[in-house]
Amino acid sequence: MTERDDLIRETPETDVFASFEGDLPTIGRRSSPGRLLRRYLPAFIAFLTVILVWEGLTRLLGVESFVLSKPSEILTSFTETFTTIWGAGMRTLLEAATGFVIGTSLAVATSLAAARWVGFRDGMLPIAIALNATPIAALAPIFNSWFGLTNPFSKMAVVAVVVYFPVMINTTRGLLEVDPAELELMRSMAATPAEVTRRIRIPRALPYFFSSIKVASVLSLIAAIIAEYFGGPQNVLGQYIVNRAQLFQFPDAWAAILVASILGVTFYLLILLAERRLMPWHVSFRSSD
Repeated sequence: MTERDDLIRETPETDVFASFEGDLPTIGRRSSPGRLLRRYLPAFIAFLTVILVWEGLTRLLGVESFVLSKPSEILTSFTETFTTIWGAGMRTLLEAATGFVIGTSLAVATSLAAARWVGFRDGMLPIAIALNATPIAALAPIFNSWFGLTNPFSKMAVVAVVVYFPVMINTTRGLLEVDPAELELMRSMAATPAEVTRRIRIPRALPYFFSSIKVASVLSLIAAIIAEYFGGPQNVLGQYIVNRAQLFQFPDAWAAILVASILGVTFYLLILLAERRLMPWHVSFRSSD
């Protein structure tokens, strides 16, 4: 081996194929506290500024709580009704998470079939687009009629439909965006379609898949709450918000919205953590370390 060959020899830290096979580097830089502070401090300052301006303007202009509740009123209501709204939030989260899993599973199955068979892809995409164009408000009453007003599966079905399209479209795109040279190499090695999918298509599709489910995680909670507006058990966030608003107890309604926001952000961060654990080789994580 020449000196030049020795200089360009691949190591576990630079070998892309080793990364795909799971031979990942174990040594990496960790973000320092100062770096984390510089990254997140601007967002915290912006959030605090919005809250202070909100509180100051509502007090200065004498805005009534039924128009826009003060942050201090919302926080007071949040602490006083915490047990009730947190229990309602957990039930809504269960509906959202179950619908998310159902919709994502169906979307991935559809994407794998679409990447494998062109005829299936050409026939399925128009149906998926039609589902995406259907508003949630139109689906919720229909699913309530099909599955029962008090059946949580009616809300899960709404969530599954909302989640299905973005995950299916993005995952299909990722499965199809493969370098022809890689496919030709796998064919020259007599690889089966299943091996091509496992070794080439799925690693290529993972960034698209995680991008779509991060969006879908937020959509799932929104869809569940909207579906609850159309009736069902009273111990869920959607019905709690509607009932509090009808009684002009708007700080309570805002407190429930705060719970929904906390749950949505937590759901998103869990998926972000899973993405980092399952896809550490991606350039976006290497550059952020």
